[in-house]
Amino acid sequence: MRPQVLAVTSSLLRSTTSRLFPSTSFALPGLLLAAHPTIVKAQPQLQQQFLYTQQTTANMSATPISANSVLDLIKNRRTYYPLSKDLPISKERVSEIVKEAVLHTPSSFNAQSNRVVVLFGADHEKLWDIATEILKAIVPADAFQATADKMNMFKGAAGTVLFFEDEKTVQKQQADYPMYADKFPGWATQSDAMLQFVIWTALEAEGAIGANLQHYNPLINEKVAAEWKVPSDWKLNAQLVFGGKTGEAGPKDQIPIEERVKFFGA
Repeated sequence: MRPQVLAVTSSLLRSTTSRLFPSTSFALPGLLLAAHPTIVKAQPQLQQQFLYTQQTTANMSATPISANSVLDLIKNRRTYYPLSKDLPISKERVSEIVKEAVLHTPSSFNAQSNRVVVLFGADHEKLWDIATEILKAIVPADAFQATADKMNMFKGAAGTVLFFEDEKTVQKQQADYPMYADKFPGWATQSDAMLQFVIWTALEAEGAIGANLQHYNPLINEKVAAEWKVPSDWKLNAQLVFGGKTGEAGPKDQIPIEERVKFFGA
C-alpha cells in the first residue's frame, strides 16, 4: 500500500469510527487501535482494516528503500518511440506523480522556480498540431514529410508534460542576492532538469509507461502560452511525451565508466 493510501485510510478510519463509537480511544503511532469490544463485535471489517493497515505500516518501516532500489528505477528509465494512448494508470495518478515531483525536487535557495503544465487528450494533440504548423513554415517542403511523421508520432501518445521555469522567481533571486546574480539562471535550469528526470523516472516506474523528451522551444513558446494561458514569466524548457509502450527501447552504448568517473582519497 502506498504511503498516500495509508494516510487516506487512516483518516477515513478515524472519521468513521469516531462517528460510530464516540467513546473509542486511539493510540496512533502506527495506526494502533485500542481494543474495543463493541468495534470487534459490531464492526469486524473495520477492525480487520485497522489490523491490516497496522501490519502494512510495520512491514514498510521494516524494509526501507535501498540505494539499489532507486538505481534500478534509474536504469529502467529509457527513451521509447513510438507511444500509444493506452496508459496502465489513471490521469489522476499521473497528476499525483507530477505534483509530488514538483513539491520535492530541490531548487537553489529553495526558490521553487519550476512550473509544469500537463496536457491530456485533445489538448495533448493540439500541442503537436501547433508544432506541426510552425515547423511546416520553416522546414523545406521536400524534407517536411519526415517532420510531419515525427509530429504524428508524438501526437499518437497519451499526453505531454510541459516544463517551464518562472523567470520572475529567478529575477527576484538575482535582486535579493546580487553576488550570485549570474548563477541563478543556470541553477534554475539545473533544477528543471532534475524535475524532468524525476517525473520521467517515476512515470516509467508505474508500469508499461514510456516517454521521450523533446525540445521544440523556443519555436512553440508563444503559441503554447497563448493557447493554454500560460503566464508570460514562464519560460518553456522541454516537453516530455508519455504513453503506453509499443516496443522495447533501443540499444544504449556506454563510454567506459573509468573514463567518466574518478575517485580520490583513502
